[in-house]
Amino acid sequence: QVQLVESGGGLVQAGGSLKLSCVASGRTFSRNTTAWFRQAPGKEREFIAAVTWSSASTYYRNYADSVKGRFTISRDNAKNTVYLQMDTLKPEDTAVYYCAADPASRYSDPVYRYWGQGTQVSVSS
Repeated sequence: QVQLVESGGGLVQAGGSLKLSCVASGRTFSRNTTAWFRQAPGKEREFIAAVTWSSASTYYRNYADSVKGRFTISRDNAKNTVYLQMDTLKPEDTAVYYCAADPASRYSDPVYRYWGQGTQVSVSS
């Protein structure tokens, strides 16, 4: 059974940084699409960033406009882990952050079959 477990959330002041981790177990994810989403209270779930395998060791990354230039998605296939480095955090980044994985490599219209339980990120002003 596939499990995704997020960690690294917490409380940070505006302008600070956090690094989230998403560890996959049950199968190896290296040639697929893995993404981060977030959901703030009273709001819909929002796409944040995705990393998609292309060929050999080439991966594509795409970001939501709201985080472009501040957040960086990366992966360590040896550890079956995807990271989200979040810099210059703002109070509006406060949300529960979720990791999601598509078993396939799909840059367009990925199908996120697996989801983690989420980790809370709170940014104080």
